[in-house]
Amino acid sequence: MAATPDVTDAETRLETLVDTANRIRDAIESVIEGKSDVIRLTVTVLLAEGHLLIEDVPGVGKTMLAKALARSIDCPVRRVQFTPDLLPSDITGVSAYNQQTGDFEFKPGPVFANIVVGDEINRASPKTQSALLECMEERQVTVDGETYRLESPFMVIATQNPIEMEGTYALPEAQRDRFTAKIAMGYPEPAAELEMLDVHGASQPLDKLEPVATTAEVRALIEAIRAVYVSQPVKKYAIDIVAATRQSPDLLLGASPRATLHLVRSARAHAALSGRDYVIPDDLQDLAGPVLAHRLLPSMEALGQQRRPEQVIDEVIRRVPVPDVK
Repeated sequence: MAATPDVTDAETRLETLVDTANRIRDAIESVIEGKSDVIRLTVTVLLAEGHLLIEDVPGVGKTMLAKALARSIDCPVRRVQFTPDLLPSDITGVSAYNQQTGDFEFKPGPVFANIVVGDEINRASPKTQSALLECMEERQVTVDGETYRLESPFMVIATQNPIEMEGTYALPEAQRDRFTAKIAMGYPEPAAELEMLDVHGASQPLDKLEPVATTAEVRALIEAIRAVYVSQPVKKYAIDIVAATRQSPDLLLGASPRATLHLVRSARAHAALSGRDYVIPDDLQDLAGPVLAHRLLPSMEALGQQRRPEQVIDEVIRRVPVPDVK
């Protein structure tokens, strides 16, 4: 039997989505060698309308990854170097008096871009970090009582050094909870590091990176992701996973309802990038660690036993019954 027009259109949209996403991934991989899993998760967060936190030691390519994603899309991009003396108005913008008109005029800050790269976010004070709270959650900025909308797509990609390093401030729970996922770059494999020396030693690949997708294409991808089907058993499975973190004796703070929403949104994008227009339990399992772990607060006993949140998530995944989805 021939496929109905609706099915054909859905299949075409899915093929277009995968093709565009693959172009973005390939562009990033031309700059970042040997990190295909990290790059896939980065694109997943973009299509899930989320924000990404990249934590690792200096020199492993955190900022390079953020810049590569930004340059692969033909859209406004702004970078903010977070420092201890940075002010909230340096991020959101400020109302300045115009002597010619006699009125105050709003001067937009760097947050008014489609992709905002926040470099070393935990080197700024908590007061400055909080300037991102409203824009990350509500896609808007309020200055002097006036609210300004942010255009879609809007994504914050923040890098941070481990909190044990000198001159850093730990991100508060409310800030961490607004990041859809947290990843670590890790050190490259010897073969990838050798290739890096060959490629980066003579030139800078980032300078040659050209956009491979437009803002309109990314908006269309996001719309397509919203249409990916999530069955009731899979939704219930996501809720059970998150609820289990709230009941774990190893955690003082479990994942929030916002975490459940981010997990399902990310699972939609993950499914689409796998060529499916529906979510399966495997999508949730693959994303549970990156999406949930940074939101959890370990108990003192867990810290004493050096049990990390990622280990708690792994135990939750093994313990929570998997629905029978057909």
